[in-house]
Amino acid sequence: MSDIQPKAPLLKVQDLQVHFPMGGGLFHRSRGSVKAVDGVSFEVPRGTTFGIVGESGSGKTTTALAVMRLVKHTGGHIRLGDTDIGEAQGEALRSQRHRFQMVFQDPYASLNPRRRVGDAVRDAMALLNTGTPAERPARVRELFAAVGLRPEQEQLFPHQFSGGQRQRIVLARALAAQPELLVCDEPVSALDVAIQAQILNLMQRLQRELGLTYLFISHDLGVVRHMCDRVAVMYLGVIVEMADRRTLFERPLHPYTVALWSAAPSFDPRQRGRGRRIRLAGDPPSPIHLPSGCRFAGRCPAAEPACSQSEPPLTEVSPGHWVRCRRITVTADGPQPVPMG
Repeated sequence: MSDIQPKAPLLKVQDLQVHFPMGGGLFHRSRGSVKAVDGVSFEVPRGTTFGIVGESGSGKTTTALAVMRLVKHTGGHIRLGDTDIGEAQGEALRSQRHRFQMVFQDPYASLNPRRRVGDAVRDAMALLNTGTPAERPARVRELFAAVGLRPEQEQLFPHQFSGGQRQRIVLARALAAQPELLVCDEPVSALDVAIQAQILNLMQRLQRELGLTYLFISHDLGVVRHMCDRVAVMYLGVIVEMADRRTLFERPLHPYTVALWSAAPSFDPRQRGRGRRIRLAGDPPSPIHLPSGCRFAGRCPAAEPACSQSEPPLTEVSPGHWVRCRRITVTADGPQPVPMG
């Protein structure tokens, strides 16, 4: 029997909802709401990386912004360790800010073009009251070295750096707060492939050295496969499949996940040509007027009439593997993917 105990969750999200009201009707009455995130639950163990993937409009970035308390959630709970950060307000929220920081997609837009980059990192420390003023210059030098930048580069402005170097600066600024959780929204999508690999490897090294936990948002399946320990697939505001990385990439079950994987380049030369491309018809339904049944039924190649009657629950079909599909069957050999023919 193994003595290894599972890691306790650092981040725990339960039934998260983010609904944006639609106004502008007669007498400015509400015309319904956009259900950007509609009941999402997951846990991220300390020191691990949890990835969320999906098409544009799936709700993955809104989920990240809600966790960061940058958009208002309309339901559910967000806990960081023993603290309910979803309910924290005012000074209570500010006192927790140093524990969770965000890395955005565009590093140039994240930096003030009129501030030297060393000052940008010091500003973050001052804002979050990290260290004393006398200690901060040395800490900035340490952070620059940690992300692969030279001390003299502190005096330069953002436009004097490459995209990859700017993302290193943004990482240094995020780490200035000594966070436990980094929420990363497409952190390398604006970089070319060679630089992407450098930044991802840097993030993995920082995770090992500092014990960081990542919530990682991406549309790039190759990046997700490289970075994440567990992965959730979102579609139209809900999670349709969630499992550890190896299970999800080697044995996807939900028809939407299978379709996404079929459209991605293979990472294994032995797999090339084995599967056929699954092309989805049409666009996702409106998040204002959701269908009554499965949200994917209108585009699913394997849908049956019953799929449009009621929305299936997210069900654990094997240990740690959750799927939202009524057509999944579980046999002695484990859960079976939906026939797509």
